Amino acid sequence: MKIFSADQMRKADEITIQTQNITSLDLMERASTQIFNVLHQRLQGAPIPIHVFCGIGNNGGDGLVISRLLVEHGYHVKTYIVNFSDKRSKNFLVNYDRLKEIASEWPTQIKSEEDFPTISPQDMVIDAIFGIGLNRPIVPWVINLIKHINAARSFTLSIDVPSGLYADKAPEDKEGVIYASTTVTFQLPKLVFFLPETGQYSQDLEVIDIGLSREFIAQTPGFADLIGKNEVLSLYRPRHKFAHKGDYGHCLIIGGSYGKMGSVVLATESSLRIGAGLATAYIPECGYEILQTSVPEAMVITDEEDDYISNIDIDFEPTAIGIGIGLGTGEKTINGFEALLKENKSNLVIDADAINILSKKQELLEYLPPKTILTPHPGELKRLIGDWKDDFDKIHKVKEFSKKYDAIVVVKGANSLIIYQDQIYVNTSGNPGMATAGSGDVLTGIITGLSAQGYDPLHAAVFGVYLHGMSGDLVVQSTGYQGLLASDIVAHIGKSYLELFKKPQQIPPQGSQTSS
Repeated sequence: MKIFSADQMRKADEITIQTQNITSLDLMERASTQIFNVLHQRLQGAPIPIHVFCGIGNNGGDGLVISRLLVEHGYHVKTYIVNFSDKRSKNFLVNYDRLKEIASEWPTQIKSEEDFPTISPQDMVIDAIFGIGLNRPIVPWVINLIKHINAARSFTLSIDVPSGLYADKAPEDKEGVIYASTTVTFQLPKLVFFLPETGQYSQDLEVIDIGLSREFIAQTPGFADLIGKNEVLSLYRPRHKFAHKGDYGHCLIIGGSYGKMGSVVLATESSLRIGAGLATAYIPECGYEILQTSVPEAMVITDEEDDYISNIDIDFEPTAIGIGIGLGTGEKTINGFEALLKENKSNLVIDADAINILSKKQELLEYLPPKTILTPHPGELKRLIGDWKDDFDKIHKVKEFSKKYDAIVVVKGANSLIIYQDQIYVNTSGNPGMATAGSGDVLTGIITGLSAQGYDPLHAAVFGVYLHGMSGDLVVQSTGYQGLLASDIVAHIGKSYLELFKKPQQIPPQGSQTSS
């Protein structure tokens, strides 16, 4: 699914109005009716006091339509106009008059803190103050209104985006944003819903189809792409009947140091579980028995040093190399890594200490082969590209890094981002239980194993991140978040493949009976 910028969404509205020969007022009515339908289906006429806060632009116009429909269906509604400016949108004014025509009580004007209403935790709030059109700082008393709404701790539904949240940049005042219980957004999701700093403002997200031009959406490249099951299915490469292990590549996992051999075990087994034909682990001599015992399917080469890696000496050319897990950053290890980069001709996946080495010696970045995949956690990323002001600045800096070195960067997080030059892919699988030791090592092995099988590096990163998260999602069904271990993720990689092809369960029609 595509993610559009605010400008692209406005253009989609314009094209829809032109091609469908409707007015912007018609489109507002259609969109707001869809939100009302969501509400009405959930509330079923429940006598809950509903407070609708409307701004004076088109988001406020949406709120007025919803208020009118709620009143027409017998709900207990109180509507407020947040008067932060003298300007009114045309559609706001039309729907303001329509509401006054049918409501027994006209909307209440809010012009200062003295006008703030009392809101009970048992009430419901509909937030239609600002939409994606917000493009300037909010006046102080409106920020206090937002804080007042948040303090009520009532169920809050935001229309399109929580008020105070910009579509394409971080908010100036982090407390001046509605904390929405649910956000119902129009047609396509927005990037702010998936970033750590801004995603926290929506506990739940629902995307509703309001009939925007499908042709325009299909033909317009997204600002980013949301990656789910449907998107990754097209990346899957089926196996043929007469395949043998040589058809699926030979991956090399390089890493480990004394006391940190578990990381290589996890990555090596993951590379095989994801389907690599062969896997070799290159490790310090102290880890030989650990690897041979833990992953009997893998081959093992040991370094001349006992406790760490120094001179990476191999007599074959792997299809893909994953390096960095548990590696350490000692001088001899750095020298060995540098020598490998200068001689390597294989696809590379770089993680952990290998990223830290690149951060220390950035001249080595020039030796990365095209489409090298880097998988940093936030601390490693900061050491690599420098500090950032906010998540949007972080994305900008990662894009610049990617363009400069022709690299693919996996920005790990709740919704991991895969960034290649100007392309952004937002992953939707995974859960908080995966915030555990070794989870990143598993991801390195998965991506390396996919790359070894001949997947394009970008596809390997996107597909690998999704399957990694899906494996974690399958695990927590039996372990819960706290009980999840990285080795559990490895054990569920095969099931994550099966999940791709599982059809949704069909719910029998009401009233149907099954025979015993």
